[in-house]
Amino acid sequence: MKAIVTVIAKDRVGIMATVANIMANNGINILDISQTIMQEYFTMVMLVDLKECKMPFAEVAALLKQTGEELELNIRIQREDIFDAMHRI
Repeated sequence: MKAIVTVIAKDRVGIMATVANIMANNGINILDISQTIMQEYFTMVMLVDLKECKMPFAEVAALLKQTGEELELNIRIQREDIFDAMHRI
């Protein structure tokens, strides 16, 4: 299954590394990534593949949410099929 991960936070060192480490440590492959700084805000969108992930999707979402709250990051994950359905015209 593929998913879209978004991250928004005040810019600081290590945000991308933190999120990438979570993905790597849980067998989640980053397929594509886009990140930019908008004034003082860091924004990142990732397309990830959870095929090798051993955790259920809900646990991955909870882990990302908890990590985000602890580090003052807004991290969200959404399954690709739901993301696509929501953004169809």
